[in-house]
Amino acid sequence: MSTSKRWGPYTSMKAMQEQGPLVIDRAEGVYVFDEDGRRYLDAHAALWLVNVGYGRREIIEAVARQAEKLSWFSSFGGFANRPSIELAERLIDLFKPDGMASVFLSNDGSEAMETALKMSRQYWKMRGMAAKTKLIGRQHAYHGVTAGALSVAGITANRRMFEPLLGDIRHAPAPYRNHCSYHPGNAVCTYACVREVERMIQFEDPSTVAAFVAEPIQAAGGVIIPPPDYLAQIREICTRYDVLLITDEVVTGFGRLGDWTGARHYGIQPDMMTFAKGITSGYQPLGATAVAQHILDAYMQGGAGEPELRHGNTYSGHPVAAAAALANIAIIERENLLERARAAGSHLGGLVDQIAKALPNHVADSGAEGLLGRVELRSDGHEPPGALGNRVTAKMREAGVIVRPAGNVITLSPPLIITDDQLDSVIETLHGVLLEVMPV
Repeated sequence: MSTSKRWGPYTSMKAMQEQGPLVIDRAEGVYVFDEDGRRYLDAHAALWLVNVGYGRREIIEAVARQAEKLSWFSSFGGFANRPSIELAERLIDLFKPDGMASVFLSNDGSEAMETALKMSRQYWKMRGMAAKTKLIGRQHAYHGVTAGALSVAGITANRRMFEPLLGDIRHAPAPYRNHCSYHPGNAVCTYACVREVERMIQFEDPSTVAAFVAEPIQAAGGVIIPPPDYLAQIREICTRYDVLLITDEVVTGFGRLGDWTGARHYGIQPDMMTFAKGITSGYQPLGATAVAQHILDAYMQGGAGEPELRHGNTYSGHPVAAAAALANIAIIERENLLERARAAGSHLGGLVDQIAKALPNHVADSGAEGLLGRVELRSDGHEPPGALGNRVTAKMREAGVIVRPAGNVITLSPPLIITDDQLDSVIETLHGVLLEVMPV
């Protein structure tokens, strides 16, 4: 079977042509099945996102009903559809505790972030502070693949072949305790990375800085879990220097951490938030950018007529995607999946800590926040970066469990419906694979 005609995202095409792809044919609950009928426990929810699990009839039927009634119509120029209106109202109701007042719908997380970055620059122009154009991201951050989103992101391998990227972008250190730029090997956090954000804003001149962008937990960077009050300190700095705070909730939103948002989990109110992935649990592509009241008010100062924001995506407010999101949110609420994520996350945290204690020669670090976990492998330094993580991931797949490596970090992000027994099975499989791949 030829595979060269389909160019896969983040895929080694040469390797896929030699080995062939693993073709997933169907899915149910927390399991996916390949074309040969082999079952895999999906401990990554495909790509951080199938929060309610596979095969949910409520979402499938909602999509079918909406596609039959109105498959799509443009939302440009004053048109709208009922599902997108209902979704926007539902989202703002959910995000009131986060201080959000309005939402702009797009297609995915990259577009949601691109929207937020453009909004942040225009916001300051409308406020009469046109010099505030600089954007600050962080090392190890992932915000998407469009030009702006990639510019504020901080995973070097993803950036280097597309440089030069956008100008007026800076990068602060990540709150990566066991890989701290300031105190390597020091288990005691001194919050030097927070002070560096303030130093950077001061050096650049606050009158030139538009926004600071942060994932509450840096997922693709290796599930970097910050100190509990890190984001609160960042929020205070941004407020003090009149810099917008944008939280990228594409992974952490819709229950992953046991709350509707990562910002709420850490007790802050950002100025903007971006969403995708768990908003529909992957049943349809959808992104969203939510903004606080003061952002909306700034855009509403002009007279009626011309668009306040000359920005949009062809499929913004897609009715079928909105119908999927509404059905997905209803499941999360009806089945108390936020509470389930908190309970299962506590169990997962105990499991990854156990494997770290049991295999200290194999595991350098572990942790979990909600159903977002990490097991960092201890490399001897003789292999290329990430080679060990790739080997362990491949062996896990052979054993019937799908996980995802971020370098030598095995990342875990299962559906929120996963049971404790299924989590036990994931970690038992990982334990066996580590002993096989990394013999003592």
